[in-house]
Amino acid sequence: MWFISIFAVILIVMLVSGYTMMRWCRLPIARFLTWTTLILGTYGIDTLAHSEPAGIRMIVLIIFALIGMKVIVTIEERARGMPPLTYAAWLCFTMTWLGMKPRLFVAAGSSRLSEAHELIRLGIVHMILGAILITIAWVTWNSTQSRWIATFFLLPGLSLLVHFGICNLLAGAWRLRGIACEALFRAPLRSQNLSEFWARRWNLAFSEMTAIAVYRPLAERLGRGCALMAGFALSGILHEIAISLPVRAGFGLPLLYFILHGTLVLFERALERAGHPLSGWGGRIWTMFWLVAPLPILFHQPFLAGVIWPLIDIPPRN
Repeated sequence: MWFISIFAVILIVMLVSGYTMMRWCRLPIARFLTWTTLILGTYGIDTLAHSEPAGIRMIVLIIFALIGMKVIVTIEERARGMPPLTYAAWLCFTMTWLGMKPRLFVAAGSSRLSEAHELIRLGIVHMILGAILITIAWVTWNSTQSRWIATFFLLPGLSLLVHFGICNLLAGAWRLRGIACEALFRAPLRSQNLSEFWARRWNLAFSEMTAIAVYRPLAERLGRGCALMAGFALSGILHEIAISLPVRAGFGLPLLYFILHGTLVLFERALERAGHPLSGWGGRIWTMFWLVAPLPILFHQPFLAGVIWPLIDIPPRN
């Protein structure tokens, strides 16, 4: 309980200081303070949570990194001319939405937006489907004692529950209030190349975040290729914080996954410039292969054993 209390105080300080920097700090100072806070704060949170279960460590590290990145993108958008958020809008953006576009919360619309109820309906359907797959995973484990068959159902179930369920519900709820939030996961199986998958279909919160916080500031200085690789590297580091750090194992593997994908996206762009863009079923097969084949690098066994398998009472290996 003491850890939760301290963590709550840390979040309050972050919210207040982040809002203060967003409104009054000069950009170079704000950038230095926010990135330094994210780095040192992650170390501090991990140290404070050293005796907590891996799942709890994962949750608090993700929350801390999420709010830290929201401070960073808001400061960058303010530097590009975005009007300041009210404190109420700031809290709504940081605490009740997973996307990374603070401009959406500058001014609420006067009426509900289209597709709100459709997003809510889709969210509910996906949550139900996710719960069914998680149940199947639990039944599979108890009947076969196969960790890998159970994982085959468990990971998609969790994704349906969170990515396509909760995220769609939040987007629909905000559209009812006149805020133009959109689905963050948009039919990823339709992707015809990795560029399309990462930029327009899978976890748009990450693509929004890397575009605002990394790609735009670096593209003019280092070039688009280097800026793109820096964005994928940041995604890899954040996944290290969420996946490897909670279980204190597997370091470097999630980063390797995203560096690999950044390299493949650059390769796709080279093919496109040469007049051979990836598309159609060939592009879809290419995309699914490179997403699935190295997936054990991203979701490595220590993470599965420490965070995922305990969700359905799968014990660690002897």
